[in-house]
Amino acid sequence: MANYYQKEMETMPQEQLRALQDERLVKQVRHVWDNVPYYRKKMEEKGVAPEDIRGVADLYKLPFLSKDDLREAYPYGLLAVPKKDCVRIHSTSGTTGKRVVAFYTQHDIDLWDDCCARAIVAAGGTEEDVCHIAYGFGLFTGGAGLNGGSHKVGCLTLPMSSGNTDRQLQFMEDLGSTILCCTPSYAAYLAESIHEKGLQDKIHLKAGIFGAEAWSEDMRHDIEEKLGIKAYDIYGLTETSGPGVAFECSEQTGMHINEDHFIAEIIDPDTGEVLPEGSKGELVFTAITKQAFPLLRYRTRDICILSRKPCSCGRTHVKMCKPMGRSDDMLIIRGINVFPSQIETVLIQQGYSANYQIIVDRVNNSDTFEVMVEMNPDMFSDSLAKITAAEKKLVEALKAMLGIAAKVKLVTPKSITRSEGKAVRVIDRRKI
Repeated sequence: MANYYQKEMETMPQEQLRALQDERLVKQVRHVWDNVPYYRKKMEEKGVAPEDIRGVADLYKLPFLSKDDLREAYPYGLLAVPKKDCVRIHSTSGTTGKRVVAFYTQHDIDLWDDCCARAIVAAGGTEEDVCHIAYGFGLFTGGAGLNGGSHKVGCLTLPMSSGNTDRQLQFMEDLGSTILCCTPSYAAYLAESIHEKGLQDKIHLKAGIFGAEAWSEDMRHDIEEKLGIKAYDIYGLTETSGPGVAFECSEQTGMHINEDHFIAEIIDPDTGEVLPEGSKGELVFTAITKQAFPLLRYRTRDICILSRKPCSCGRTHVKMCKPMGRSDDMLIIRGINVFPSQIETVLIQQGYSANYQIIVDRVNNSDTFEVMVEMNPDMFSDSLAKITAAEKKLVEALKAMLGIAAKVKLVTPKSITRSEGKAVRVIDRRKI
């Protein structure tokens, strides 16, 4: 079963792959035009009709989609099939409490499972492996994607979800887990726990598939050394399906993009101009096989480089490097998307001014997340107990909005440095 994913599609000659992309793009543009009035209007405003798109060479003619479009069209404005044909949604957080929702038909899920299966196979996975999935399940795509991919490969699948580390280690030991799927920070924490408990000789992992947050090469090497594995990167966005859009092979020099399902472009983030291969710019994806939520020219805001340099693994699909930053203000903290504007919304709703600062750091390979908030002048004389209670209330409100816990520290009024230009809202001390 595993060889199917590599040999049938992933080693396809470039000419054949481009012909397949041309055919699928033309069909997808017509599908979107006929079924998504929101995007059809954008095409009409740009003076583009389906007949103008004859292949990948014409992709630049299409309008972009951004996260702002997804918020504006929430919830059903970009849905391209009847709601009755959808079997699942996944969601990512929005900047003002309004979530971005992605829809899936069964066909979409099957293709997504294929993409994640390819990632597992590229990491050496076969039907003989025990795949230990410690990504979160639920609206988050991580757990569901790798779970489906593991089933496709035929692995014994442990849908552990995140947290409960003692149980993770017990199952890892008792059931002989060989492939670990989770965020890199949680992998680092599991490694530390294994060493603290002296379980090194009882754990039999050989590979890890880690994503959903930024991680450095130093962190990769540290995890590999402590767990005795090879650590592979995986990339995806809820908007385009989830993990499995791209993944690393044994060469570990970039992530192969599943080009039979996604067309990748690099653009100048300021002008929108398409840049030549090897240029650093913003990554844009067009989904050419998705039925329910087929985004065309979606701006990821991730900055990276594409390369078609031949790979020793034999795969012919283009590679993307690790994202080198973002062209917007989104943070990824412990695998969760966090926007400063979300925090501002909570503060205003709770009666605070919008004077705050986010401090993100990485301690022992785990992200720390603190929000400093200026007290209102009338709070300055409050007792310590009242201030502590106010901090606790803010912690709960932020967690409800963000889906992640933050430490909150109330500070005296006007103690956060002002700037003559754009306010410095984020201090990110992580080494990426």
